[in-house]
Amino acid sequence: MSGVEALDLVPPFTGSPNAPALGPEDVPPTPRPPSRHRGIPGVALFRSTHGVQRVMLLIGVVIVVAFLLLAALAPFIAPYGFAEIFTPQLRPGVDGHLLGTTVGGFDVFSRIIYGARTAVEVILLAVALSIVVGVPLGLLSGFLGGIVDRVLVLVMDALYAFPSLLLAIVVSIMVAHGRSGALVGIMSAAIAITVIFIPQYFRVTRNATVQAKAEPYVDAARVAGANSGRIMFGHILPNISQSIPVLMTLNASESILTLAGLGFLGFGIEPNSAAEWGYDLNKAISDITNGIWWTGIYPGLAIVLIVLGVTLIGESLNDILNPLLRTRGGATTADEEEVASVVAAATDRPAVRRDETAAADDLDAPADPGGAG
Repeated sequence: MSGVEALDLVPPFTGSPNAPALGPEDVPPTPRPPSRHRGIPGVALFRSTHGVQRVMLLIGVVIVVAFLLLAALAPFIAPYGFAEIFTPQLRPGVDGHLLGTTVGGFDVFSRIIYGARTAVEVILLAVALSIVVGVPLGLLSGFLGGIVDRVLVLVMDALYAFPSLLLAIVVSIMVAHGRSGALVGIMSAAIAITVIFIPQYFRVTRNATVQAKAEPYVDAARVAGANSGRIMFGHILPNISQSIPVLMTLNASESILTLAGLGFLGFGIEPNSAAEWGYDLNKAISDITNGIWWTGIYPGLAIVLIVLGVTLIGESLNDILNPLLRTRGGATTADEEEVASVVAAATDRPAVRRDETAAADDLDAPADPGGAG
């Protein structure tokens, strides 16, 4: 008999002769394909929330997205231009004006729509400029230390000591030189708000850099021959940037209020150049005593809503990125459930949720001997 025929006669090995036969329930499950939603930005962040966090995040995202759509589609949504003049002080719904007209004859609804565009432009410019200037200065100050750190800290503390709105007014006057056109007004407002926010990004980044530069991975990067720039921006910055998104949302809401304050005090944008909610509120002060309520309530409501939406997103991000706040509401987080599943699989015990464990402990607890009866 040949070697090939002899091998064909050998039965395949199926395990120990005394081993029980495997049933369908013993066959390991087929791994599921990766979820299609992993490539969608924000889905993983949304799935990591629960309870109050998820509700806050949903409400904030809906409000902010609505204002972003208004800003992007303002020429198509607004029935009139923001500078068109009609019959003054028309009540809401009269002659096709959904929210009425102002004392100057502007359509309130159209100016609210175009005011969203102005607010979004100022927010994006102010926050972007603050990050571009404040974060590198914080990295440089915290990493180098010495005289550079002392000088930068002194300058930032001096800026931080001024009242924010007063500092924004001074910077706006210096930048605009009395002109308040569309481009100049938006740029002057953004730069004025940027000067306020730079010390905040500087402080957060510097404090985190001072702690991070003593970590072992920074020493390993130095030993590997990495220069200071690569260590700061390639190693330290990715590990300390968790708090920057939260600070961005807080600054975005503050920038809206600062822009409205500048416009309310007359240091904003001219009404014929761009729509601005603070200016409309200023012109509506005298209307309240005459019973003309619609010229002030709707711009004020727009400011409140957009600030509320941005603040809710910021609070949700703070809860998600801060491990001490992930269990707000007493529910078990997704990370804790995943760890419990891994431990249960390793010990062949079913995973038990926190609330189920607490209920079982209450049932097993002995009765209080000093109770009633």
